[in-house]
Amino acid sequence: MIILILIFLGLAFGSFVNAFVYRLFEADKHTYGIGLKKAKRSTFNLSVVNGRSICVHCKHELSYLDLIPVLSWFFLRGKCRYCKKPISWQYPAVEVTTAFLFVSSYVFWPYSVNSLYGWIIFGFWLIYLIGFMSLLVFDIKWMLLPNKIVYSLLGIYVVQLGIMLIFGNIGISGLISILLGAISISGFFWAIFQISGGNWIGGGDVKLALLLGALAGGVVEAVLVLFIASVLGSIIGGGALLLEKRFNMKTQLPFGPYLMTATIIVVLFGSSLVDWYKNLIYL
Repeated sequence: MIILILIFLGLAFGSFVNAFVYRLFEADKHTYGIGLKKAKRSTFNLSVVNGRSICVHCKHELSYLDLIPVLSWFFLRGKCRYCKKPISWQYPAVEVTTAFLFVSSYVFWPYSVNSLYGWIIFGFWLIYLIGFMSLLVFDIKWMLLPNKIVYSLLGIYVVQLGIMLIFGNIGISGLISILLGAISISGFFWAIFQISGGNWIGGGDVKLALLLGALAGGVVEAVLVLFIASVLGSIIGGGALLLEKRFNMKTQLPFGPYLMTATIIVVLFGSSLVDWYKNLIYL
C-alpha cells in the first residue's frame, strides 16, 4: 500500500515539477538573461499556487483530462489536443523518474521509518527529490541552477537539521560531520570556480554543493559523492562526445545532474559502499 501511495505521489509531484519549471523559467527568464531581445513577459498567470497549465506552443489552457500524469501523454500520442504540436517526452520522463525515486528511496531507505520522527525525516528526503528533479530539468535544458530553488532547499534542510538536533540523536559530533561534509564539497567547487573564473564550474554548483555535502553526512561520504559524480560525468559525457557530432571538447555540459544522482546513491547506499571499500583495503 505504501509503495502504491508513493507511486501516485511521485507521478503527481513529477507533473508538478514540469509545470513549476516552465512557470519559474517564464517568470524569470529576463533575470537569467536568456533571449532578452525576444523574450516577453508572459501575460498568463504563472503562479505555482493558482496558475493554470497551458500548452507551451499555442498557450491554450489545458483541461484536467490533459494533465493526468503519463496517461494523458500516451492517450494524446504525444501531441497537444488543441494545436497538434508535439509534447516533449520530458513530461512523462520526469513523472516516471520522480515516482521511481520515491519508491526506490523507500525500498532502500537506510534509516528506520517505524516512528513519527523517521517518517518526518523521510518526508524531508522526498522534498529534496522534488527539488533535485526541478534542478535537473533546469540544468539540462538551460544550464541553470536557480537560486530560488537552491536556497529554498537549503532553508528546508536547516529546518530538518533543527528537528534532528532536538528530537534525533546526531549530537554535536554528528553536526560537525555534516558541516564538514557540506564545506568539503562546496569549498572544493568554490576553489575551482575562483581558479577558472567560472569557466570550469558554475556558481550554482558551489551553492548546491552545500546541501549535497550536508545530505551526504560527512567528509568521506562527500568525497564519495564527488567520485561517483565524476565517474558518471566521464562515462555519459564521454559517450556524448563519441556519439553526438554536435558535441566537442569545448562543449559545456551540466554537472549538477551527476552531483545530485551521486548524492542520491550515497544517501541510499553510502554506508554499504564505504564498508565495502574498507573491507577491500584491509584484505
